[in-house]
Amino acid sequence: MSGSVNKVILIGNVGRDPEVRRTANGDPIVSFSVATTESWRDKATGERKDRTEWHNVTIFNEQLGKVAEQYVKKGTKVYLEGSLQTREYTDKDGNQRKATDVVLQRYRGELTLLDSRGSGREGGESFGGGGERPSMGRSSGGDTRPAPAGAGRTSAAIDDDIPF
Repeated sequence: MSGSVNKVILIGNVGRDPEVRRTANGDPIVSFSVATTESWRDKATGERKDRTEWHNVTIFNEQLGKVAEQYVKKGTKVYLEGSLQTREYTDKDGNQRKATDVVLQRYRGELTLLDSRGSGREGGESFGGGGERPSMGRSSGGDTRPAPAGAGRTSAAIDDDIPF
């Protein structure tokens, strides 16, 4: 195969309020973290187990950055589409480090707010950029895209035993 794909889809909860920085020419760079939690029931003990992964998210898209700055807060449930980018840096002790971020680029990426903080209802405000779509599209429930696998299901609804 001659092509390749670098696409990440996450549904999770925001771990910290978005931090907004600006480039020299004034373009916003928004960053925050998202936690995704996998739950299963241990076959041997019957005990429910969880594993949480933390993902660094960086938004270079001006429209999505504005949405994140205004509406995304710690605890907000979000749906993200972006790509992985690994960067190298030197920490304060002089050690060379690598970090991998989920990046929403200027013309690619999507951010959907899945709940309204305080009301607890599933909203579905969708903001995306790229391709033939407008740079900021809103979904008001009439979205024709298929729902992501597992969307709308809760971990409590799945009681089958997972073999690991």
